[in-house]
Amino acid sequence: MNLLLILCAIFAAIRLAAAPATGSRPPNVIFIIADDLGYGDLGCYGQKFIRTPNLDRMAAEGMRFTQHYSGNAVCAPSRCVLMTGKHPGHAFVRDNRQFKPGEEGQQPIPADTVTLARLFQQRGYPTGGFGKWGLGGPGSTGEPLKQGFTRWYGYNCQAVAHNFYPTYLWDNDRQVPLNNPKFSAHDTFKTGEDPADPKSYARFQGKDYAPDLIAEQARAFIQTNKEQPFFCFVPTTVPHLALQVPDASLAEYLGKFPDPPYAGGKGYLPHFKPRAAYAAMITRMDKEIGRMMALVKELGLDDKTIWVFTSDNGPLHGRHEGLAGTDATFFNSSGGLRDGKGMLFEGGFRVPGIVRWPGKVAPGQTSDRVTGFEDWMPTLQELTGGKAVKDSDGISFAPTLLGQKQPERSFLYREFPGYGGQQCVRLGDWKGLRQNLKPGPAAKKAPDFSIQLFNLRDDPAETSNVAAQHPDVVARIGDLMRAQHVASAEFPFPALDQR
Repeated sequence: MNLLLILCAIFAAIRLAAAPATGSRPPNVIFIIADDLGYGDLGCYGQKFIRTPNLDRMAAEGMRFTQHYSGNAVCAPSRCVLMTGKHPGHAFVRDNRQFKPGEEGQQPIPADTVTLARLFQQRGYPTGGFGKWGLGGPGSTGEPLKQGFTRWYGYNCQAVAHNFYPTYLWDNDRQVPLNNPKFSAHDTFKTGEDPADPKSYARFQGKDYAPDLIAEQARAFIQTNKEQPFFCFVPTTVPHLALQVPDASLAEYLGKFPDPPYAGGKGYLPHFKPRAAYAAMITRMDKEIGRMMALVKELGLDDKTIWVFTSDNGPLHGRHEGLAGTDATFFNSSGGLRDGKGMLFEGGFRVPGIVRWPGKVAPGQTSDRVTGFEDWMPTLQELTGGKAVKDSDGISFAPTLLGQKQPERSFLYREFPGYGGQQCVRLGDWKGLRQNLKPGPAAKKAPDFSIQLFNLRDDPAETSNVAAQHPDVVARIGDLMRAQHVASAEFPFPALDQR
């Protein structure tokens, strides 16, 4: 840790110690975000095959949101919305993009970015991040230690995180070597190997399973900072590909359902029992969350801790299905919603949203309030006694969590220049969607500005386009689409930039 970070931490601690007494310390926040976990992948959201008892308990002891939306339909832009409180029409990072080809790390957020972690750090909270970052590589303006985190352990680069047995992880600003063999995430079975034989898969495993090491460091951070309010951010890589999990966890699902092997060759590692591996990865993640919950209770911090669980986007469904061995149809990972990761249909970015805070958030609640990743910044600041957040697209839903009535969200906006170019607006029960706004030169097509319209109350699976019957609604949504997009030099979206 450099001298500047040390001085910032000291001054922040002094400010916290000198703050006027309020009778009780501000609450801790433990924010867990899964990677490519679908709306239907948890038991509390209807999952039938995969066991998630600890997350189910978290939902039963708090509030479960049925209409919560991630920041975008893929990793980096979704996390940028979460960290900055700005929707994709205003956020800096708007698509997944390697910053420098051949080097580690994605497009970095600027040095002066106001992040969720920085707001907590400025108030004297120790801020720890444990998992996958993706908002700026080592040495860039976006690396975690320059964006409000006093502690970081895990992956910096999303591409490196495609392997759960990497050769190293980042411990603050230094690489820590792991006891794992070196292989490419794009490797496949060799000629003569049997895809159904577990021995053919053994060389894609190692000794150090990264999610276990990361979870251990998160618990250590909680233990170290138990005497003061802390912000613990856990962006786990589970269940993003590749399909890799220790044998003991895999054994829990072997033989539980038909499970043909996945031979690889499509960009991710193979697996002899891919369905069992996917389920086992999620259940092992759930167990680690249970260990974290047990530690917080053991330390006497249960009623002083706000728990949040969500996912960065939808599962590998729709156009992704079968490309990497996952089987979203078998597991109903999208929970009956249309499509999955990469798309702005509901299955691509409607995700689980769970909040638990004993004594403050009443147990056993379900909320159908429309919420999004940009809302977490103002919500968590309000719940922890921070100042109102300026320059944010988010709307605090703290009143909803605390059992108070509040006006419904006027609209929720998303855009994504990837996957052909998409734009959508949620307006009450209405959902307006544009696709093929950036078809690319090879397609030799002009952008399609037509708006599909769906009534999500009557048609949550988005099967019927009713735009022709409601031109007034389509016009209102079109106005919002034009108003909410601000051009970006780093992530140009020509069809929208020129309108």
